[in-house]
Amino acid sequence: MVNGEYDIEYFKENEFIRKKCEKCSSYFWTRDKDRKTCGDAPCEIYSFIGTPIFKERSPDEIRELFLSFFEQHSHTRLGRYPVVARWRDDIYLTIASIADFQPFVTSGKVPPPANPLVISQPCIRLEDLESIGKSGRHLTAFEMMGHHAFNKRGVEEIYWKNETVKYCDEFLKQVGVAIESVTYKEAPWVGGGNAGPCLEVITGGLELATLVFMDLELSPRGDVTIEGQQYRKMDTYIVDTGYGLERFVWASKGTPTVYDAMFPEVISELVNAAGIEHPLEKHPELIITHASLSGSLKRGEIAKRLSVSLESLTNILGPIETIYAVADHTKCLAFMLADGIVPSNAKEGYLARLILRRTFRMLKFLEIETPLEELVLMQIKTLRNSFPELETSVDRIVEIVSLEKRRYDETLLKGERIIQQLAKEYKAKADRKIPLERLINLYDTHGLPPEFVKDVVSNITDLKAGSGVNVDVPENFYTLVARMHSEERKDDVEPFVESMKEKTKAIPATIKVYYEEPSAVDFEATVLDVVDDSVILDKTLFFPEGGGQPADTGFLTLVTKGESSAASVKVVDVQEVEGFILHKIENGKISKGATVSGHIDPTRRIAHKKHHTATHIVVCAARKVLGDHVWQAGAQKGEKRARIDIAHFKRISDAERKEIEMLANKTVMENLEISTSFMDRNDAEQKYGSRIYQGGVPIGKKIRIVRIGEDEDVQACAGTHLSKTGECGPIKILRTERIQDGIARLEYAAGEAAIEAIQAQEELIRKSAAVLKVPPEQLPSEVERFFKEWKQLQNLSERLRKDRAELKLPQLKGRTRFQDEYADLPLPTIKATEPLKEGIGIIIEAIPEANEKELKNISSQLERDGYPNMLIGSSYADSKVKLISSVPSNVSGVINASEWAKPVSAILGGRSGGTATFAQGGGNRMDKINEAREAGVKFIEKRLKKKKK
Repeated sequence: MVNGEYDIEYFKENEFIRKKCEKCSSYFWTRDKDRKTCGDAPCEIYSFIGTPIFKERSPDEIRELFLSFFEQHSHTRLGRYPVVARWRDDIYLTIASIADFQPFVTSGKVPPPANPLVISQPCIRLEDLESIGKSGRHLTAFEMMGHHAFNKRGVEEIYWKNETVKYCDEFLKQVGVAIESVTYKEAPWVGGGNAGPCLEVITGGLELATLVFMDLELSPRGDVTIEGQQYRKMDTYIVDTGYGLERFVWASKGTPTVYDAMFPEVISELVNAAGIEHPLEKHPELIITHASLSGSLKRGEIAKRLSVSLESLTNILGPIETIYAVADHTKCLAFMLADGIVPSNAKEGYLARLILRRTFRMLKFLEIETPLEELVLMQIKTLRNSFPELETSVDRIVEIVSLEKRRYDETLLKGERIIQQLAKEYKAKADRKIPLERLINLYDTHGLPPEFVKDVVSNITDLKAGSGVNVDVPENFYTLVARMHSEERKDDVEPFVESMKEKTKAIPATIKVYYEEPSAVDFEATVLDVVDDSVILDKTLFFPEGGGQPADTGFLTLVTKGESSAASVKVVDVQEVEGFILHKIENGKISKGATVSGHIDPTRRIAHKKHHTATHIVVCAARKVLGDHVWQAGAQKGEKRARIDIAHFKRISDAERKEIEMLANKTVMENLEISTSFMDRNDAEQKYGSRIYQGGVPIGKKIRIVRIGEDEDVQACAGTHLSKTGECGPIKILRTERIQDGIARLEYAAGEAAIEAIQAQEELIRKSAAVLKVPPEQLPSEVERFFKEWKQLQNLSERLRKDRAELKLPQLKGRTRFQDEYADLPLPTIKATEPLKEGIGIIIEAIPEANEKELKNISSQLERDGYPNMLIGSSYADSKVKLISSVPSNVSGVINASEWAKPVSAILGGRSGGTATFAQGGGNRMDKINEAREAGVKFIEKRLKKKKK
């Protein structure tokens, strides 16, 4: 860091001394002339354990003290943001208070919602999952109290380092901290492409706050080097502070861990449910000493200090540490689920499911039968005074958690077979070890925790001692997995887009006439440039593809002396790149500088407008019916139909589909006004919240807001829309489906397309009724009658086939082949475990009109009786031929079922697969049955001759 970054006037005015820590060599500032260390763990122990730093205060009291203090110092208090970062397209969870204002405010593109401001932001970080419960201080869910000032170079400064340190000192005094004990440790901060000087605020061995002075950004030509990377000064410089609410509460109570300070009621409930005793009651001195040393020494060193074995100390602490982790995780889940995260296999849903399943596993280890949803509700009860909004989601949380438990149990049940097969695979390998990459894949793909994998492998009876498979689970396994899924993985920018940026550097942004004149279909413009096969105009009515809405199509016609010439080109695609719009053309050329008249396809445009408007209406209706957790996960609008993917934790029922459809059409019939306007981003966020980002996060200071009625639905949206909901016409939901875990899809049509869809459904009903010769209203009962009769006929057919199979067996056994040659084979050659039965031969037959099930029944019975067999079933109903082959295991070394089936299936026009004892195949060459049967016979002839030699 550049010299002088920490030469802060406040330190000089208040007689601070800059010293170098004798243990870690870090520089720090202190009022204590005799201090020799920075005060931070591990350089010092936690001296506040058992002797609180200041008067005991609750979380609510600490929070209000902080917010009020900064309000009194001209800061504007802001309410919390959700823990799911809907306003970001790079991360899923809110990891710090400054994340509320990234990237647009911190980059200077958008002014802050207030300046300066103060906020107490619930955050979630999954970077240290293996430390939760064990370290005494790590949390997944925590509250970061922060005050922020956003400065811009060349503009009057709000405040910077001096005032920040002064505020910190004054607040600590107000709380009751002995100010002489406080040290300010220099620790340059790096994160998210930014960096800056940082002061860690420490007392009693505990870091209470971090004061970051963010003023650097990554740059290959930067003149500041931090951790081997180059940085340069930003145009903005930002006060980014983080005061740990939980740390302050812990310091005020002096409990052994932060968990004891924050979750006493939940921990007490868990201790009772587990049927254990809190070790603090049985081993008070040991627990207090261990807690005091936990920040500065490793557990083995602490055990030596306490004169106990490491195993004994681990056994004492193990159960309560797991309880601590459960208490932490239930708070994390309360915020995640209440703020609308739906557990799934992707994005933020993946992280929620990770925490859920980790907690299920810990509850099982503790033998706690209390349902997890009850523990989450207990956390909500303790938090309701501070966060009353959490209670509005109680019913949904109960349903989600109980459903996730059922899914988790089903996953483990299915997973045993997968793991058993995997163990056999790795038993044959040199090191007999399942690698970490495979364990992560098992968790990602099948949801199988590595501990479960290890348990299953260790219980496989045919893996003898000394020849088993090793499963080493790294302590930080879940941290590694969480880190892999904590950020949005963006695809590389297409080379086309990159080349367009280079080619159009000097071209001004295209004027978007489709916003200014939404009903127009004709316009006139000047060609600014022609790049490859695309034309760039100074203004356009053509809407570019975006937000799930396809591009407009139409024509561009050259204009000569005010009149249109016959020279027209077709516009087949429209794309926007960095503010300018590319019109891809066909059937002609247009030169730079030409004047053109443009004409868009009005039928296509109006269909897209109706379906885009219908999308907003359907999502709004779905949210009312299914819950506030509904969030758009993808959309596509077309001329004849559209679809919307939403976050939802189960299938949409028929009743829910009908209700969504009815609500959507009521909105249409109310003929509500649809207004569009560009708003300041901060004003829009403060007025409507992050729900405006349903369709994604637009960039820029100004964002286009689409409102239906009196805020019936509000979204930041760049698409084209109708002026009133009544213009949309009827909305028909065509179908719903669960396309992936946590995502439901609604497909629908609007306007004329909806009428066409309804008419098509009516025609299907009419034709179906005509086939059955009944009126449409009798169709359900008649279909049900036919289905019952069909089932009865199926059952009768199965019984007849079974009887036919029993009758067939004696006939087939009477037509064996190679009886003498087969029986005379030397026993060692055929690996027989007992002499062959007299009269046993090989059966190769074709059975007309035999289905697969019948063939399998006959074949397996023959195999049980000792007959190697190949049966070919022909079905003239579907013109398919099915082949089944079964071979007794004691002769599979001579006659391999899989090898036998291959040439026969090839002649039948298909393929086969299987094992040495069972194979199946077939094809569609009904005319080749006899030839295929003879191929099977020849295969056996060759095999038997070869073995006899």
